[in-house]
Parts: sequence; C-alpha cells; structure tokens
Amino acid sequence: MSIGAGIVLFVIGAILAFALNVQVDWVNLDLVGYILMIAGVVIVLIGIVLLMRRRRSDVVTRTAVDPVAGEQVTRRTASHPDDAAGL
Repeated sequence: MSIGAGIVLFVIGAILAFALNVQVDWVNLDLVGYILMIAGVVIVLIGIVLLMRRRRSDVVTRTAVDPVAGEQVTRRTASHPDDAAGL
C-alpha cells in the first residue's frame, strides 16, 4: 500500500509541477508539486525497504538430551517476525 501511495503522490506532484498553468497568489503550485514528488519517492523507497524486510525469517536449531530416555533430541523452530506482529 505504501508503494501505491508514493506513486499517487508522485503523479499528483508531477501534474502540479508540469501540467498545470494556473497562477495562485497565496501558494506556488510548482513548489508544492516538487515537494509532493520528493515525498512520493521517499515513500516508495520506504515501502520497498519494508517489503524486503518482511521476507526474512530465522531458523533456530536446538539440540538437547532427553533426561528420561537419554536420547539426543533436535528441535528446529522457524520464526517469521513480521507474521507474529500481525503485519
């Protein structure tokens, strides 16, 4: 969703900066367009970083001796940190 929002901000900013030929006394629409374009690029980059972070998982292997049977037991646990947080 953040990548889409960044693209929308970039497009709105490009329209304000390049396609609109309206002069408003109280605001410079070109500057607002450039600011929105920069914000859109930043949001897209943050979205890409967060997307790459979600794909990481950790696998932990523990080996112990069962006290009752005296056998070696290996337990493997896969952890997905973003899935546990509900993301």
